[in-house]
Amino acid sequence: MKRDHKPAGPSQRMLRVGELVRHALSAFLTRDEIEDPELTGMVITVPEVRMTPDLKLASAYIMPLGGEGAQVAADALNRHHRFIRGQIAPQLNLKFAPDLRFFVDETFEEFGRIDALLRSDRVQRDLQDDEDGEGNA
Repeated sequence: MKRDHKPAGPSQRMLRVGELVRHALSAFLTRDEIEDPELTGMVITVPEVRMTPDLKLASAYIMPLGGEGAQVAADALNRHHRFIRGQIAPQLNLKFAPDLRFFVDETFEEFGRIDALLRSDRVQRDLQDDEDGEGNA
């Protein structure tokens, strides 16, 4: 019997290499070696790096401290992706250094929206109604 089973998420190897790239990128960005006026004085965090299954492309999700100028930072890093790749490749210890693409990390914004929804009067009222209903049942 033939199985057509595809993994639901990234493989352990993709996760491990993504974390390796994330650490190398974070260390590189703290050294402030990119000479670009748009990145001057900007502290950039790298919360996540996702790898393609062949490990040839790394999608790095970035967010500047405070969230200001996130798209400007991502665009600037994308302009310098070849330089960055050359700088972090020795730390990766991989046969081929992955190509880098930078994106704005939207998870912080999404968390804020969910948190605001959970704190809204409507949800609080529904939660209060549920608590009242449990005692009467």
